[in-house]
Amino acid sequence: MSKIIVLIGAPGAGKGTQARLLQERLGVPQISTGDMFREMKDADTPLAKEVREILASGKLVPDEVTFEMVKERTARDDCKGTYILDGFPRTPVQAEMLEQLSEEQGKPISAILVDVSFDDLEKRLTGRRSCPVCGEIYNIHFKAPKQEGRCDLHPEAELLHRADDTSEKVTVRLETYEENTKPLLEYYEKSGRLQKVDGKRLPEEIYKELESLLAVNNVAA
Repeated sequence: MSKIIVLIGAPGAGKGTQARLLQERLGVPQISTGDMFREMKDADTPLAKEVREILASGKLVPDEVTFEMVKERTARDDCKGTYILDGFPRTPVQAEMLEQLSEEQGKPISAILVDVSFDDLEKRLTGRRSCPVCGEIYNIHFKAPKQEGRCDLHPEAELLHRADDTSEKVTVRLETYEENTKPLLEYYEKSGRLQKVDGKRLPEEIYKELESLLAVNNVAA
């Protein structure tokens, strides 16, 4: 049975990696609000024009407009079966809107949280380093390079540390995420539709559990 999968995870939880793997291996499309907004920059539709005008004015895009973007995107052929929503809904209000879409498309909703503790997330984000040459990602806590501050493949390259990966900024990002997401998790938990996977494990182990969850729920791509 086809479903709408709401994939939830904090910054650094690995949600994006899992969505990509599910798309590549099972053919389950990942529908990202970030991708939709980028698409709207060049699209020649009334909705795209409306979104561009809102963004140009510096205002936040209203829930109703974001919902129309999701509705339009998921009406395409690649979403005839199961699809993953990444970045929507973000609030209980948006979740209520998704219930309407679920009914229209005849697909039940299942929410999956990639669960990682605050401490682990902080280490993942503050410890990230990347090679400016090949893009290889390291972590000083979990996957340190052989030579401190240097890429294993390009030892001449000094690893980069993102400006927004400082302890202070990461703490603010995680606290904001927790504050904004808690009501959404409670929304799906109350209806018995929230499932959790342990995000502390290796990506392949997490993927296997997600794949099993989709199989148990008879999800068809």
